Amino acid sequence: MEEDYIRVINITVFGVISWGLIFILLRRIFSNYSFDFSTRIVSALHATVAVVLATLTIQDWSCPVCPTASTSTIQQMETMAFSLSYMIYDLICSHFDQVISIDNAVHHSICILGFVAGLCSRECGSEIVAALWIGEISTPFLNLRVILKEIGYRDTDLNLAADVCFAIIFSLARMVGGPYLVYVTISADSPFLIKAVALGLQLVSAFWFYKILKMMRYKLIKKSIPTENLLG
Repeated sequence: MEEDYIRVINITVFGVISWGLIFILLRRIFSNYSFDFSTRIVSALHATVAVVLATLTIQDWSCPVCPTASTSTIQQMETMAFSLSYMIYDLICSHFDQVISIDNAVHHSICILGFVAGLCSRECGSEIVAALWIGEISTPFLNLRVILKEIGYRDTDLNLAADVCFAIIFSLARMVGGPYLVYVTISADSPFLIKAVALGLQLVSAFWFYKILKMMRYKLIKKSIPTENLLG
């Protein structure tokens, strides 16, 4: 048991340092691009690996969030530690950017609280890892749409396709899978803090969903204007 916690601490510390070094390396390689450009690449890298790790921890494919309120496996704890290290790095890194995103800072703080609570109690590994999968599955597309804008593909069909893919995957994951996971977590005999974190993350997701709806409405209206002008 003690060895497991030492391993989790080592993964977290090593991860924070590694993410920082990766970011510094990317800033040197892509020095002509913005601060946000490099953070997006790191974010996409984390999301891709996190989704793979979370998928590999599934114990029962007929019920991916089962067993609920159970003791976390070492694989689940390692996955949580991996993403905990990223959240800590990104929260620190965001303070060096010119624009600080309040909603992103709140999201990361809630995630860190959830990971720490899950690791300390060693409970609800299935639910926390499922939340990680739901939260990160759309992240590569979120970052892709921003990266495309920076490399010159703003207002193109390719950028619109990335926007649509992100919106669809986010909506299905966070606004369909998310509420189900919150229901499962709250219904189970889980620690109160884990239930509060699940609810908090869903509220943040709902806020982002509202922003995404506004963004897509603007994008689609903007895309249709040239066609309407030609017809007129």
